[in-house]
Amino acid sequence: MATPHSSNQIRLSLDLPRAADTAALGRALAHLLRKGETLLLAGPIGAGKSHLARATIREVMARHGAAAEDIPSPTYTLVQTYAAGTAEIWHADLYRLTDPQDVFELGLDEAFTEAICLVEWPDRLGETAPESALLIELSLAGDGRRADLSGVKTLWAERLSHLAGLPETLDDPAG
Repeated sequence: MATPHSSNQIRLSLDLPRAADTAALGRALAHLLRKGETLLLAGPIGAGKSHLARATIREVMARHGAAAEDIPSPTYTLVQTYAAGTAEIWHADLYRLTDPQDVFELGLDEAFTEAICLVEWPDRLGETAPESALLIELSLAGDGRRADLSGVKTLWAERLSHLAGLPETLDDPAG
């Protein structure tokens, strides 16, 4: 995984004071994702990784005209997949993974190139993490959350610029 501190990286930090703000970020990210791209969702238990993933998945599915469905956490199944038009969405929770080589048994290596992937606990990927992925580090910040996003500048700079004003637009009561 590329280090978020290299000069080749773009970084963006967002304060997410409410759960609705985390969901709004997920919905906004859904509009930036294309087939073959990965979001790496890092942070401690309770930081909002699954909440962000659910909002992103629901929005990608809605964007492709797919019916909304229950989006369970893949904590025990490790991977949940969803069909969204011509795109497939893979949601992986690697908390229980002990060997990065298990990624190949799960089929994630292929999914990284053929699907939209959201991976919780990406540190379990080791060297198999896609270099082109967008890393989202969620942390607790008072009663809310903070999201620190980083990715390869040439891939993510223009798309992340659309999120720069997001904190001012997070007051959507529908979120």
